[in-house]
Amino acid sequence: MAGQRKVALATLTRAQADIGDRAAVVEALNAHRPSLVVNAAAYTNVDRAETETSTAFAANAHGPFVLGVACADAQLPLLHISTDYVFDGARARSYLESDPINPINAYGRSKAAGEAAVRKVHPRHVILRTSWLYSEFRNNFLKTIVRLAQEREELRVVADQRGCPTSTRDLADAILRIAPLPTMGEEVWGTYHFTGSGVTTWHGFASAIVAAQAPLTDRRPRVTAITTAEFPTPAHRPANSELNGRLFEQTFGFRGRPWAQEAAEIAQAVVLAQQGRAAHVA
Repeated sequence: MAGQRKVALATLTRAQADIGDRAAVVEALNAHRPSLVVNAAAYTNVDRAETETSTAFAANAHGPFVLGVACADAQLPLLHISTDYVFDGARARSYLESDPINPINAYGRSKAAGEAAVRKVHPRHVILRTSWLYSEFRNNFLKTIVRLAQEREELRVVADQRGCPTSTRDLADAILRIAPLPTMGEEVWGTYHFTGSGVTTWHGFASAIVAAQAPLTDRRPRVTAITTAEFPTPAHRPANSELNGRLFEQTFGFRGRPWAQEAAEIAQAVVLAQQGRAAHVA
């Protein structure tokens, strides 16, 4: 597991190093002198981005540009996290890194602009696209479903959007696989896809979460499949968000764990923490 490895790591908040502030970025790079910079900063509220578009572009496009320039000047490799939402979801098959992008919402356009900025200003980069992130920490789809399963008798969840749920601990492990290679002279620069293994819909994802928490809570609400049209949102979502991770696996020798198994373990960890039977979960 990622957390079991001994890696020197400095994690900085926005207050400590706003990626849109060149002076702050340069000061942070000089203070910590990293061998690799990982940009996990982003504006991620997909629906709110439709009205807060300038804020989304400031974080997701201008920020990566500033960070990319600073890293290039300091001769530091940059690992930039991106998203499945740079695609329009119209393809029947999984998306390859070489497929043309065509974002259909403001968030996706801001992330696509961030990718373009990184490519333009810094040749020594890895852009890592991922999808449907979930975790035992902070707010996310998995924790929302665990909470709603304990509050409601029925959950209505979209079943005509598909993708690859990815745990943040898997993503952290993927980043650790990349981390040593730039310092070893490996020619790994470019764009990669990384997700959990397997494909499902939001309805399938929710159903698995409900099933996992049920033995611990004795709560088994119905999970009813609905269409995207029955659950309108300000931002359009891709119908197909499946990313093909074969190139990442071939290059770095790692693939995400099966999403259903990973999600079940994390859902149960969340419930156990709520019940005071496990280590603290935020």
